[in-house]
Parts: sequence; structure tokens; C-alpha cells
Amino acid sequence: MKRAKEVINIEVRALKGLLKAIDGNFADAVKAIAKCSGRVVVCGMGKTGIVGRKIAATLSSTGTPSLFLHSAEALHGDLGQLTRRDILLMISQSGETEETVRLLPLVKKIGARTIAVTGNPRSSLAKYSDIVLNTAVTEEGCPLGLAPMASTTVTLALGDALAACLIDRRGFKKEDFAFYHPGGSLGRRLLLKVGDIMRTGDGLAKVKAGTKVKEALLAITRARSGCACVVDAKGRLEGIFTDGDLRRHLNKGAQILKQPVGGVMTRKPTAVTADKLAAEAFDILKTKKIDELPVVDKARKLVGLLDVQDLLKAGLV
Repeated sequence: MKRAKEVINIEVRALKGLLKAIDGNFADAVKAIAKCSGRVVVCGMGKTGIVGRKIAATLSSTGTPSLFLHSAEALHGDLGQLTRRDILLMISQSGETEETVRLLPLVKKIGARTIAVTGNPRSSLAKYSDIVLNTAVTEEGCPLGLAPMASTTVTLALGDALAACLIDRRGFKKEDFAFYHPGGSLGRRLLLKVGDIMRTGDGLAKVKAGTKVKEALLAITRARSGCACVVDAKGRLEGIFTDGDLRRHLNKGAQILKQPVGGVMTRKPTAVTADKLAAEAFDILKTKKIDELPVVDKARKLVGLLDVQDLLKAGLV
């Protein structure tokens, strides 16, 4: 426990040191990346390379096209991924890693700008770079003094800070984030529309107000639905007939089956349009404690039905 707390405290102190190191160079880096017409190519190897992969992934998912380039692989053909329109974000704590130093004149020849992320502002990497971001730490936290710990934590935090500032500068929104994450729950909440999952055709029980309750129940069974939507002669929504409506009138006995559904339906039910977010429709279902929502167009003509089961299948519940 003592060792664990020592390591964590070392990393906390390193992060506090990073706060003091955020200066005009950091602002210049944000501006340069924001104006870049190419991509941010994050380059590194070893532990810093692993952190670099995360930085590249975060940038890409928040509106800044980015990729990771392994320093050693760059020397064996992958340098072809770098163009003069790109910005190279080169990570090396010492700034003297052999593979990194060998790359520098080649990067200059290509013409890409370089942002150095290094703990040694006097290193070869720093001297060759256009902008230098200082990630110096006084100690790593490793008992042997060998494995990078505090320095990788600081580098990761710096990458997150760059991404956050670029989100602000680009006016990146939740909807933009969802576009790059269509497979996640956030993507589904911000992209999935009612029209994408609503029931239509044979899955929609649609009857007229004069239809007998018995026929309406048969229509519900055929559609495998939880309700029947009641429409007028022009297809406009007039009401909805659910099992709840049936239960409320069961005191009439078997005679209820022969009555027109218009006499027992719920009039002017809550409805949504097909372009509404499915997540918003789910909030309506929860608030009103109902299971079905008719879907209508601007003229209130019935176009579909959204059932809570449809939201379950879509992974929104």
C-alpha cells in the first residue's frame, strides 16, 4: 500500500508539473493542428508509442483526422504515410531515441511540420521540431528507475488536453461524436430516428372508428402489436385502442366486443413524427407510462407505430 501511494503521488506531482508547462507553445500546437489541411500523424515507439495510439484514436474520434505511425516501421516503408500537408506529433521522452532521430531529416525533406512531445527541450528532437511541448518529469515512479510511468501519464494527459482544446476550437458537438461512433450506445441515442425502427405495413394495426372491438382485437393479433391505431377516412390519427382501454370497459361484459372501437378508444393520443430521435421517443414513453406511440406526418396522417419492444431491440432500453 505504501509503494502504491508513492507511485500515485509521483504521478500526481508530475501532472501538476505539466500544468505549469502549458504555455504559448501549447496554444501554438492547437492552432497549427486546427489549421492543418492533412492529418495528425502521431509517432512513437515502446510505451510512448502505446500512448501515442490512444492520442491518435482520441483525435480521430473528436474530429481531427489522425493516425499512428510506429517510429521503427516508419524507417522501413511506413514513412510513406506522411505527406507535406500533415503534422507529425513526435513523442519521445528523451528526444534522442535512435529511430526518432533518424526520422527527423527525412520528415524535413517531406515538408511536414513537427510538434515534439518530449521531456528534454534541449534534445535533437526538440531542435528539429517547429513546436516543442515539454513533458519533463523529475521521477518516474518505477522502483528500478527504468520503466516509464509518470512520463507516460503526463503524455497521455497532454494528448487529452490537445483533443479537448480542438473540440472547443472546431465547435465539435455530441452529434458529430455520435457520427464517428455509430456502433456505440451514444451513437444509437444521437443518430437513431423513430422512422428507422417504427412498425409499418403488416406490423401496423390500423382500423376505422366504426370497426367493432372484436375486429380491432383481431387486427392487433395479426399485426402482433400491442394496440390498434384508429384513423379517419383520410388516414389521420383519431385515437388509439390498447389493452388498457379494453380492461376499462370489461364491466360491459361480452357486449364490448360488438361496440365500435371509436367508443372505447383513447382520443387524441400522444404521437411523434418519424424524424424524432428514438431516444426522445423513449423519454416520452417513460414519462407518460405508455408502451406505444403512433407515428404521424405533419398532417397527422398515420405512418407507423413505435412500440417499447422496438426500442429494446434497438438497444436503447
